[in-house]
Amino acid sequence: MNAPALTPEELARRRKAVLRTAWVIGGIAFAIFVGFIARAVLSA
Repeated sequence: MNAPALTPEELARRRKAVLRTAWVIGGIAFAIFVGFIARAVLSA
């Protein structure tokens, strides 16, 4: 079972989608991190 060959346009589109997903997940993780830090600072 070989994967179908992808065109350069398809590869670029998939790479762009993966990067966008990574940035979104990273942004969410960063927001959670900042929230925990802010909560610790404000509660002290």
